[in-house]
Amino acid sequence: MTKKCYIVDDENLAIKELETLLGQFPDLQVIGSNERASLAVKEINEKKPDLIFLDINMPGLNGFELLEQLDEAPEVIFVTAYDEFAIKAFEVNALDYILKPVNPERLKDAVLKLEKKSQQTLKDQTDKLNLDRKIFIKDGDRCYFVPVRDIFLIESEGNYVKVYFENKKPLLHKSLTYMEARLPENIFFRANRQFIFNMDYVKKIEPYFNSTLLIELQSGQRIDLSQRQSVKFRDLTGV
Repeated sequence: MTKKCYIVDDENLAIKELETLLGQFPDLQVIGSNERASLAVKEINEKKPDLIFLDINMPGLNGFELLEQLDEAPEVIFVTAYDEFAIKAFEVNALDYILKPVNPERLKDAVLKLEKKSQQTLKDQTDKLNLDRKIFIKDGDRCYFVPVRDIFLIESEGNYVKVYFENKKPLLHKSLTYMEARLPENIFFRANRQFIFNMDYVKKIEPYFNSTLLIELQSGQRIDLSQRQSVKFRDLTGV
């Protein structure tokens, strides 16, 4: 299956050289490129490539800041002249990290990683495929690529949301309404004005006051559903 890729680098020559090298891979299709990271964000969100070849040191937005602004996180191969960002790159689960000038054999190794990962994804594919997508969250100096399926609770906090996964709860600069629209509605349920929870993580459902429901998650958090959402939850689950 052909994979769509996109190149972001502030040097046009670097883009052209990489496009030429990628021509040897028939299963990769370059669907776009941009020298300006701020413009690349919009195009990537619209075109939804499977893979980004991404420089790090760029004016305006650096590579990590660009990832933070994406609606969804595709696979990322960093292509940069600097080796000091390698540890941080792998902290965000980058597929690979290639130093410039790009060695064709080194590029081949990186693309092979994508092929192997794609084969594993197809092997593990289920009817909950959307849950395997990842979102990018930057929390101070730490960055995370978080599989949607690992998120068990989202809490509104001013102009941000607190995203709960594993034992972490970083802030993301999005609204609860925005998150509700992006998440799989058959898995994530809007409890009230403050919370969205993952129904796969529900441990217990209890009746609450005024015919509402109280949800207890596996993590121990207890979430009360509004009256309207209690009715909707009963209709959805049959409880």
